[in-house]
Amino acid sequence: MPTAPADSEYGTALVPTVTPFTNGSVDAEAVADVSEFVLENGADGLVPCGTTGEFASLTNEEYETVVSTSVEAADGAPVLPGAASSSVAGTLERIDIAADCGADAVLIVLPYFHGANAPSGNERFLRAVLAETSLPIILYNIPSCVGQSIDADLVEAVADHPDLAGMKDTSGDLTHVLDVIRRTGDDFHFFQGWDSQLVPAVSMGATGGINAVSNYYPGLMSEAIDAAAKDDMERGRDLQLNRIAPMFNTSLEYGFAPTTKAVLVERGVIDDDSVRPPLVELNDEQTSAVRSVLDETLAPAE
Repeated sequence: MPTAPADSEYGTALVPTVTPFTNGSVDAEAVADVSEFVLENGADGLVPCGTTGEFASLTNEEYETVVSTSVEAADGAPVLPGAASSSVAGTLERIDIAADCGADAVLIVLPYFHGANAPSGNERFLRAVLAETSLPIILYNIPSCVGQSIDADLVEAVADHPDLAGMKDTSGDLTHVLDVIRRTGDDFHFFQGWDSQLVPAVSMGATGGINAVSNYYPGLMSEAIDAAAKDDMERGRDLQLNRIAPMFNTSLEYGFAPTTKAVLVERGVIDDDSVRPPLVELNDEQTSAVRSVLDETLAPAE
């Protein structure tokens, strides 16, 4: 089984950043503020325009603004935007935009809404994208949103393609995670996207994590990854159980983009917690609950 690398060309602790809005429009200055905040506090790189970044609510022009602003703010740190679309052409279009903006790699998903009608369909889709991509690709497995999972057989079938760099898994299925890690080589970058399983995944060979709560816990996520990679299980277990998991569970309950924006407002990183429909902002009761969990998990360890 591969061992967790101390580092990778993309880093180990990556942040799927939010897309801040002001008066309904993308706030490029706030995009830069979030990017700089997470990088200054322990993150290795940025993943804009993912699920937490509300990619499905962005026009191509807005997508370009977010990616280009993130690349500029990253100042050389890796930037791996989401490039999800339900078609080969749409996926390649966003990959090309990301490439023109200076991104290092992209995350793509399987087609959503109309899933494959035969097992070969998903491999056909991935190989069509890989044949024309202008950037390295990281698969993004998020079956709760896409409606289907990227199974281990499919990953193994395409893992040796020179433009396939790795995978992010947000299935919450640790058995599936371990199966993929077991079937791929040391050069395959596997990122755990289910925050409450970060330490177990890294301890079993994952490269690191791309985790929503790292928007406001970048240092804690980096420390947890480092602890797991160094087999410091006492420290890793404490960070996972007492710091990361409570806020992840709260975010899972209230929605990742709305909760993350509410927390970033609480932490003074952004001024506006607005999200685009069909998402809605947290109400006062939910914000109070989030604030309580945030205070507990950010409190110094005794």
